[in-house]
Amino acid sequence: MNIAWFMSRQRRHLPIFLLFSCLFILVGCSSSNAASLANHTKCSAASSLRGAGSTFDATLFEKQFSVYAATSCGLPIEYYPVGSGAGASQLLNQLVDFGASDAPLTDRQLASSPNGVILHVPVTLGAVAVSYHLTGVSSPLHLSGPVLASIYLGSITMWDDPALRALNADLPLPHRSIQVIYRADGSGTTAIFTHYLAAISSQWRQSVGASTQVPWPLGQGEQGSVGVAEALTRTEGAIGYIELSYVTRQHLVAVAMENAAGLYISPSITGVQAAATAVQNIPPDLRFYIVSAPGVSAYPLAGYSWAIVYRHQRDAEKGKAVAQLLWWMIHDGQQYAQSLMYVPLAANIVTKAEAQIRLMTCGINSDACLS
Repeated sequence: MNIAWFMSRQRRHLPIFLLFSCLFILVGCSSSNAASLANHTKCSAASSLRGAGSTFDATLFEKQFSVYAATSCGLPIEYYPVGSGAGASQLLNQLVDFGASDAPLTDRQLASSPNGVILHVPVTLGAVAVSYHLTGVSSPLHLSGPVLASIYLGSITMWDDPALRALNADLPLPHRSIQVIYRADGSGTTAIFTHYLAAISSQWRQSVGASTQVPWPLGQGEQGSVGVAEALTRTEGAIGYIELSYVTRQHLVAVAMENAAGLYISPSITGVQAAATAVQNIPPDLRFYIVSAPGVSAYPLAGYSWAIVYRHQRDAEKGKAVAQLLWWMIHDGQQYAQSLMYVPLAANIVTKAEAQIRLMTCGINSDACLS
């Protein structure tokens, strides 16, 4: 099933039970075993896996799961791109075998887990682009963090506002209302975006905050990344935030954002890599953000995406299958990231992700899933 079709259906606000019927199923076949699984136990006897969450990850997952299905340990993977918030909820409610989120779970979410400790395994990272639809303005706009916050707070309402003209003196900015677009669903992209705004604007931090869902002061909410992309395409004067992979595929225009060094940086793989490299204080549980990272090349709206899984897997065979899948994704699966505008994991993050997967235990005896 075409993922673009699914996600266009998603933005029509279907009830969650109908979302479950809209999915892609990737069927496995036999081939040689991936080198990254060479030291693991025999392949799991599980017949399939099911995951849900991040729409940002969906394009990469579609490619990775189709390739993984052709390995000797491959199996059908059903993935529901319903947003990071819904993915976390479905994992907590034990409706899926793994979740995917661009926002690490909060302490409160972790404390509500019905099945013990939840692990965060980084699987990719990327850029959240600020995009706009402004006829006659072909060169990328320049925006600073404070100006972007003022737009989303409603303090700046026109495209020819003096604050915008000061940053874009060479562009013919029209006297037109700014149409603010945001994600209506629980979104890891929203979490990255609002953590950035909270980092650079005390007013935003105090009045709105940072999370997968926030009390937006104004604007139009859209379901999923495709919903935001479609709204940007059809709405003159619109501004919104969306992952770089969608900007590329939908031929949208991205803002050059002022970074922590005072330079204007367009979203790119190299800009995200620079941001990730600049952040060295990484907590053991791998729950962290990299917004507004230091460095002249760092893109300020960058973030990781995680697979989230229970540390102890009661179903031993499914647990082994999840662990084997995740191990493949952080090794062999990384080669498919860059061509799809995702950023491959750095070696130090792969090592940390390996340690998380090795913590997974399976079955009544709590044997290591990858022993």
